[in-house]
Amino acid sequence: MQNVSDAFLKLVKIMDELREKCPWDKKQTIHTLRSMTIEETYELADAIIEEDWKGIKEELGDLLLHILFYSKIGAEEDQFKLEEVINTISEKLIVRHPHIYGDVKVSSDEDVKRNWEKIKIKEGKQSVLSGVPKSLPSVVKATRIQEKAKQVGFEWDNKADVWKKVEEEMNELKEAETISLERTEEEFGDLLFSLVNYARFLHIDAETALEKTNKKFIHRFQSMEAEARAQGKELSEMSLQEMDDIWNRIKRKN
Repeated sequence: MQNVSDAFLKLVKIMDELREKCPWDKKQTIHTLRSMTIEETYELADAIIEEDWKGIKEELGDLLLHILFYSKIGAEEDQFKLEEVINTISEKLIVRHPHIYGDVKVSSDEDVKRNWEKIKIKEGKQSVLSGVPKSLPSVVKATRIQEKAKQVGFEWDNKADVWKKVEEEMNELKEAETISLERTEEEFGDLLFSLVNYARFLHIDAETALEKTNKKFIHRFQSMEAEARAQGKELSEMSLQEMDDIWNRIKRKN
């Protein structure tokens, strides 16, 4: 049976050959690969939501290929080599896990996260929030911002207080509607941010929860379209009450 080292080296060799011989692969740059890498990442995220293990395996392979692709280009540009990429993450993991590779004591995963933030500051980061990527989707970014702020103690004491903040933001949103669109947008953002915070206290990932709701809505809506067609109609030809009746029947099923 092929071991991990042999499998990895085989893929590295294939990447080298493609870069040398394939017209498409030869043409790629870090910039042309960027959008494809983002797409592959989202495809992995979709497979995870669906718990599609076969899909997860395939998408991880695609992402691994992208890592090798960037590393190959980095070597060609005399910027870094693949072994430097691997050694860099290995060294980072050792430094950021002093409770495993040093004499630091921890009692929980929260202790580990707090240590990470302290280490990052020592490494030269000017803010605990500086490690949050600017291009993250907003819901994911809000979660990461809140998690990082928590590591330095900027956190609510309990779930009840967080819900009070949600209610406060809801009231401010209603008031803002009578003032201006700009103010309404601002308060709506505050409400979303507070709901993301509440999700953390419920131990729910807000992005995952919303995506599952998106998928549920798509499934129900498409089922409603199919049922309407079975009646010889299109949704655009039906009244809201007719559509609502179909929707509720579908909702009771799943």
